[in-house]
Amino acid sequence: MLKHYFSLTGIAVVLLAVYLSAFTVNQTEQVIITQFGRPVRDPITEPGLHFKLPFIQQLTRIDKRYLAWDGPMVEMSTKDKTYIQVDTFARWRITDPMQYFLRLRDERSAQSRLEDILGSETRTAVARHELIEVVRIDKARKPKQDDGIAASLTGTGGTLGSLRPIQFGRLAIEQGIFEAAAPKLAEYGIELLDIRFKRINYNPEVLERIYQRMISERLQIAQRFRSEGEGEAARISGQKERDINEIESTAYKQVQQIRGEADAKATEVYAKAYGQRPEAAEFYRFVKSMETYRKVIGGEATVVLSTNSDLFALLKRIEAKAKP
Repeated sequence: MLKHYFSLTGIAVVLLAVYLSAFTVNQTEQVIITQFGRPVRDPITEPGLHFKLPFIQQLTRIDKRYLAWDGPMVEMSTKDKTYIQVDTFARWRITDPMQYFLRLRDERSAQSRLEDILGSETRTAVARHELIEVVRIDKARKPKQDDGIAASLTGTGGTLGSLRPIQFGRLAIEQGIFEAAAPKLAEYGIELLDIRFKRINYNPEVLERIYQRMISERLQIAQRFRSEGEGEAARISGQKERDINEIESTAYKQVQQIRGEADAKATEVYAKAYGQRPEAAEFYRFVKSMETYRKVIGGEATVVLSTNSDLFALLKRIEAKAKP
């Protein structure tokens, strides 16, 4: 009975030893075995079942997936002394777990070292470029050049609203930060995969001044458009007046020409009639004289007539006929 008891105890001890010494490695991690805080073998990177000495050896699991670093919003100055707030993020992974363990130990220390290196390189890169190189970029991450309004103004001989052409652009600045930081992080067993600007804001102290400058530029552009519109309106109005005067002159000329032709035709008809009947000529002269007097003499007019005038003779005949 006692022998059977010791046999079961031995089996239990063996099973416990196997349980404490066996461990599994997942596909998303790599393991370093340490003994009294020091690594005792190469990192285990292959997934599966592995063994270690129980009690005296410990496991340090290191993630081998892509990891994120999200930097804080940091204020920095550009080359043209404009203060901006830059928020960056990066992606990285652990490619040398032994070097990573010896230099950093854990992910918390790695995040702190990433912040030191990437933050420093970001400030250096931003300080080497002007503001326009950092902020102006289109959706395709290509340097954004001058807008259509400014181009239309510069095309007419002005420079209002024009911007300096971009030489580098945000993508080139990010690439410069990557190339400067990657070798430094490689010393810690870290491979830097990418770094980007997440957001760029102006310093609150200068934001209002920048807004006022933008408003002033747009007001100047609007005023130029108004001036050009007013000039075009004046040109159209002047052309309209010239067209109206030309039409009226042509119409007046045609009216006078028609009247002249009508008078000539009437005179011709009258001349033929007078040649046929002399008494008709006398009547015509009388009628024309009356029409002339009606136009010349108004209700309040004073007329001095000669005794030899036709009107005087007519009035004398009317007076003689009026007497009893």
